[in-house]
Amino acid sequence: MASPAKVRKVAVLGSRAVGKSSLTVQFVENHFAETYYPTIENTFTKPIRHPTTHHEYMLEIYDTAGQDEYSILNSKHALGIHGYMLVYSVASRASLEMCAVVRDKILNYTGMEWVPLVLVGNKLDLHQSRQVSTEEAQKLAKEWNCAAVECSAKLNQGVAKAFETMLMEIEKQTGGDSEPPKKGCVIQ
Repeated sequence: MASPAKVRKVAVLGSRAVGKSSLTVQFVENHFAETYYPTIENTFTKPIRHPTTHHEYMLEIYDTAGQDEYSILNSKHALGIHGYMLVYSVASRASLEMCAVVRDKILNYTGMEWVPLVLVGNKLDLHQSRQVSTEEAQKLAKEWNCAAVECSAKLNQGVAKAFETMLMEIEKQTGGDSEPPKKGCVIQ
């Protein structure tokens, strides 16, 4: 009998209208919704196989409402979460700048210096309107010690890679443990 898949909880965060829901729905349900309805909040689950270890996991994906610099990071987005996908639009410099604000809030809220993150540049299909270069995003990801992925939810390019990369970042942190790190100090 196969052992049950380990659950990994991922929060998808970023500015409004960067494609967080489109990215999530494309990954989970394999379709792109042409119409835009601002997300209240939604949770999706999907089994996923780790690209290198081939272990089975169940991703619990928290699709959040768009963040702005004044919105307070909801405790649901920090407690019990294994990793964070910070999504920006390659056609919006402001949305990349918002990722830095959201990352700072996550680190502040969790009390950690580093958490598993993937910086996700969505809307590659808008290449003619690009405001953020691949190199700029990779440089920022290097500063943050995280991975960077570009994708198009609309064209389903790089979407699975974004979530697989998220899983790999989480597994670097957890070492295969099922619990995310707890807030607070460690006494040895």
